Amino acid sequence: MSGSRSLSPKLPEPVEGLPEPVEGAKAHRRGSLRRAQRASAVGWGIGGILALVALWEAYKLLAPADGVVIGGLRVLPRTTDLAMPHVWEMLGRLAEPVTRSPNALPLWLVILLAALTTLGIAAAGWLVGLVVGVGLALVMQRWRLAEWGLLPWIILSQTVPLIAFAPVVKSWGSRIEIGALEWQDWMSVALIASYLAFFPIAVGALKGLQSPDRIHTELMQTYAAGYWATLWKLRAPAAVPYLLPALRLGAANAVIGAVVAEVSTGLQGGIGRILIQFAGQASGDPAKAWGPIFGAILLGLVAAGSVALLGVLLKNYRRNEETA
Repeated sequence: MSGSRSLSPKLPEPVEGLPEPVEGAKAHRRGSLRRAQRASAVGWGIGGILALVALWEAYKLLAPADGVVIGGLRVLPRTTDLAMPHVWEMLGRLAEPVTRSPNALPLWLVILLAALTTLGIAAAGWLVGLVVGVGLALVMQRWRLAEWGLLPWIILSQTVPLIAFAPVVKSWGSRIEIGALEWQDWMSVALIASYLAFFPIAVGALKGLQSPDRIHTELMQTYAAGYWATLWKLRAPAAVPYLLPALRLGAANAVIGAVVAEVSTGLQGGIGRILIQFAGQASGDPAKAWGPIFGAILLGLVAAGSVALLGVLLKNYRRNEETA
């Protein structure tokens, strides 16, 4: 009826200053999705470790003591206690003294101190690799001729055998004297770590700096923005999603380079050296030899996880990783 009053409920007016319901729902959904993704990643990580332990023990239980041999070649390792100790034996050995001396430190503490030494050297190498890698990326992005000339050599540099390269670096470094500065053995190890770290950083930074669309660079030109303004306002933020994975890979490479260089150069105090030392004692104490291996694995995870903290600080620039 024309004179009747409408019976439909009246919707409340939006309050000024409060987010719109749709935007709030989207933000809540994105936050819930990110939390679910983090929980899933942790769950998969723990599940992967448990699966690896189960596979280790199952193979030790079911496989022959001499391993799996096909055509006279051993394709899978032996399952004796000397070659494959039980997981609980390896973990229990970490709590025991490293030697039979009354004042001996527990094995886990010895490994921790060695891992911290290696981590410090790898961090120094990673910083050098970061400066060199980003510097090369800036040069190659600025001048296309430099990219054509440098990039093939950067890729080719990673084919040099690290074990053969490390003694050469130590030999060259021992001849360097700059005033009161004397080259130390740890500097050779850090230099080798940076040698492995700079490659993924350079490639990732170059890809990121080249990622802005042409329409965006032309827009900056219409604003009369120079090279440095375009680099700071456009190219650097666009490079963040490409650079963060490269930094994590560079950190892992720096740890690998430091461990291998410690073995090749004979540097004392690091995780690489006790890897060789404890491996020589494996015939009498096989579980002990696996302690430094666990330490090296944990060291790589800590290095990559530390770099991941940068992602938290730069979360506003990680637009390619956000889910709409």
